[in-house]
Amino acid sequence: MKASTSKEDMFFSEARELFEEMVNWLSEDSVCGLEHGELENKLLDNGNELLRRLLQGYLNRRSNDEIEGECLGSDLAKRTHKKRFSRTLTTIFGTVTVKRIGYGGRKTTSLNPLDAELNLPESKYSHGIRQRIAVEAARSGFGETTEIIKKAMPVEIGKRQVEDLARHSACDFDDFYSEQQAQSRELEETGEIVVISADGKGVVMRTEDLRAETQKRALASNKKLNKRLTKGEKRNSKRMATVASVYTINPFVRTAQQIVNPEEEDKKNLKRPRPQGKRVWASLVKEPEQVLKEAFDEALHRDPNHQKHFCALVDGNKTQLSLLNKFARQHNLKLTIVLDIIHVIEYLWKAAFAFYENTSKEAEAWVSKRLLLILEGKSSQVAAGMRRSATLRKLTPSERKSVDACARYLLNNSAYLKYDDYLKAGLPIATGVIEGACRHLIKDRMDITGARWSLEGAEAVLRLRSLYISGDWDEYWRFHLKQEHQRNHSCFYKDGIPLMKRVIQARCSTTAPTVAMPI
Repeated sequence: MKASTSKEDMFFSEARELFEEMVNWLSEDSVCGLEHGELENKLLDNGNELLRRLLQGYLNRRSNDEIEGECLGSDLAKRTHKKRFSRTLTTIFGTVTVKRIGYGGRKTTSLNPLDAELNLPESKYSHGIRQRIAVEAARSGFGETTEIIKKAMPVEIGKRQVEDLARHSACDFDDFYSEQQAQSRELEETGEIVVISADGKGVVMRTEDLRAETQKRALASNKKLNKRLTKGEKRNSKRMATVASVYTINPFVRTAQQIVNPEEEDKKNLKRPRPQGKRVWASLVKEPEQVLKEAFDEALHRDPNHQKHFCALVDGNKTQLSLLNKFARQHNLKLTIVLDIIHVIEYLWKAAFAFYENTSKEAEAWVSKRLLLILEGKSSQVAAGMRRSATLRKLTPSERKSVDACARYLLNNSAYLKYDDYLKAGLPIATGVIEGACRHLIKDRMDITGARWSLEGAEAVLRLRSLYISGDWDEYWRFHLKQEHQRNHSCFYKDGIPLMKRVIQARCSTTAPTVAMPI
């Protein structure tokens, strides 16, 4: 390869040399006998090294171009000592070295303007690695993530580091959504109904991270076995996560008959609208009141002028109902609360089995008949009727227990069972979205056999999974990088501007356009 004296070759000569070696190797006759899989592995190894050398060459060039000057910190202290320092950066291609000028002085914090220019993290792991870890940790266990990273990149990283980096990657979750809501942007697609929904799901935790009462019971119980929990002990091992969902949807008008006994024509012609702008999230750290407050903030972000129909889907939890009514009053919001029809159906089935065998057609017909009446707005009559039937059949207290429970559930929640009005208005009556969120957010990832979560680790994973399921990951990561720059660099400089940017601003009256990478 012919030597070049250009300035660019001074920094990228090692990358050019390796590239030529790869081309020459592919041109050799001995390579013709290799299978494509062998070629892929060889090119992948050399490709990572080539990219590492390109990155190293770029960093060397930036270091060479760094200009000495006066470094103005936010503390306005004079930094008269200048020295060139080196630090390592572990990237997705391998480890590189960054050389830069450090500015310091007596009793002052040293500043490295080039670090700020490059937005380098505090620790040695690059933002590229952090992003890959966050992606994998949202889908797989921390141990599995460690193995995936090792296989995919020429990087050595431990499980503890993976967990710490994933936790840090999720640290701007609340600020990200607060900023989004403050901007009051309208979504591209939005339905006429704003839906709020919430539920709870337990996560097996380490004893020290259980809530106070649960922890007290867990410590008081005696373990019967050394290597697994028995049935009673499992009750004191979980911490409840509050799951919330907010989305908009268009009205879907139908009749009770179309739901319970749909005809073939109804099945073909009725097109159910899909949720739009769906956001789901969960928290183990925050109390239900805080999560529901955030849900109202998110809902009002969709319609700050209260022009849409606001609807809340619940399962009858008294705490949720109380909080929903409380926040509706605070925001002067007309909120329609709908009891999830799936929970009602479950109560009906349990009551039916008090009268009929579990597999009998009569039980199915009994449930269908009463479901139809409930959807027509006659829940109180249904409750009275099933109690009367239990009395006429002379069922014992234990035999009629499920009947009384169903009747009590219907009567206590009668204010939220006006399904005839809900169906005419086209409101949703089932909590499919929040049930799916509980499954995707928590069960599929957190409910791993034998896993006991730390509070911080579990909360980080829930946040990362929430961002993916809500479709906000890319936008969040851009926001996170801006916050990282502010935390690690901008806050230490006068006016938030490091030295090199001041030099560039002084030299250029206009900003040069960014040159796109050739494809």
